[in-house]
Amino acid sequence: MRRTNHVADPMPEIKRIAIKSIARKALCWPARLLFPPVCAGCRRHVSQPGVLCGACWPKLRLLERPWCPVMGTPFTHSMGEGFLSAEAIADPPPFERARAAVAYSGVARQMVQGLKYQDRTDLAPWMARWMLRAGAELIAEADVVVPVPLHWRRFFRRQFNQSAELARAVAQLGERPFAPSAIKRVKLTRQQVGLERREREENVRAAFKVPDEAEIEIAGRRVLLIDDVYTTGATVRAVARALKKGGAGSVDVLTFARVLPGTFGPTNRRLYSLHDSGTRQGC
Repeated sequence: MRRTNHVADPMPEIKRIAIKSIARKALCWPARLLFPPVCAGCRRHVSQPGVLCGACWPKLRLLERPWCPVMGTPFTHSMGEGFLSAEAIADPPPFERARAAVAYSGVARQMVQGLKYQDRTDLAPWMARWMLRAGAELIAEADVVVPVPLHWRRFFRRQFNQSAELARAVAQLGERPFAPSAIKRVKLTRQQVGLERREREENVRAAFKVPDEAEIEIAGRRVLLIDDVYTTGATVRAVARALKKGGAGSVDVLTFARVLPGTFGPTNRRLYSLHDSGTRQGC
């Protein structure tokens, strides 16, 4: 008697998957009609949420290797394995590594200001995706993700912390624990507009503290510190010192944007002041 192999017909399953996909898209149509996706930079209509239009994409400068292994500042060409930038040698930071996704100019600046001053919290997950690309090695080695905190008075006035929104998205996408209360801003610092680097550092000195009840969250762990923009580094340096004093094993820094060294002329000084003129000081 001849034996035959019976193969299940795949068509019913294929049809079921296709129907579910069509149903999902149909449910999205009303939302797309009422709230069409817009460019994250200029708010022109685009095909899907979180993307840039053809005019804005060329204005975004992604930070790429080769870069300083400590500061993450890009080199114009490869300098060899382990080569450090002048900044890392002359003024070693209290954190181990810093990375940023994009240069703070053009559309990146518009996105930061949209998130920070225009309540565009919808931008945070998309900005975080670019941060994951730049900080892949930092996220892979992180034990916990911590945002640069706002002072409670500024948080009460603004109702959200843009650094925490980015950190939450990074932690979720990178599948890492999120500890928004691991460090507090205990001093209401004055605005940093017009201050030189040393004045900025003095302004945020002793401004941060790990609460006693939060020490267990960071004790001996590698902390990934998240902020929106790295300018002079005064704020993230102060936070990193406080985290280490509170028991952190090491600290890495990941930001969405970075004001690049050597470009801090009159134009970027103005951008720097504009960034700082909001309710939270620059980094």
